[in-house]
Amino acid sequence: MIGKFELIHSLDSIRLAREIGRRSQEAGITTDTLVQVNIGREESKFGLPREEVLPFIDEARKIPGLKILGLMAIPPFEEEPENARPYFQELRSLFEEVAAKGWPEVEMRWLSMGMSSDFQVAIEEGANIVRVGTRIFGQRQ
Repeated sequence: MIGKFELIHSLDSIRLAREIGRRSQEAGITTDTLVQVNIGREESKFGLPREEVLPFIDEARKIPGLKILGLMAIPPFEEEPENARPYFQELRSLFEEVAAKGWPEVEMRWLSMGMSSDFQVAIEEGANIVRVGTRIFGQRQ
């Protein structure tokens, strides 16, 4: 499947990063990725805890065939969208921390956060990718 999509939004382990890099090299391409952060520390969600993100990116950035272009997170669901703001602020802060490192293999271009219920708050906090499937397609059956 490498090369069949524009961007992987869920990079969350070195094992996965190495596999994507290996397959990308075999295909003669570089695969763009976002690092998934478990910003709410929920056991039901994937992603790296905040404190592991910088060391992870420092290691993953050296893998040939892999390019890190930003961060992605899905915070805990909140009935009131405003209650998600601290999670979005924390992810934006981490995004800026990574960008400040100036690693040449890392480009903090995309900040993916916010869903149908809270995307407006996420955009206010810097999101430039949001997931609004429920707004478009309605609730899942």
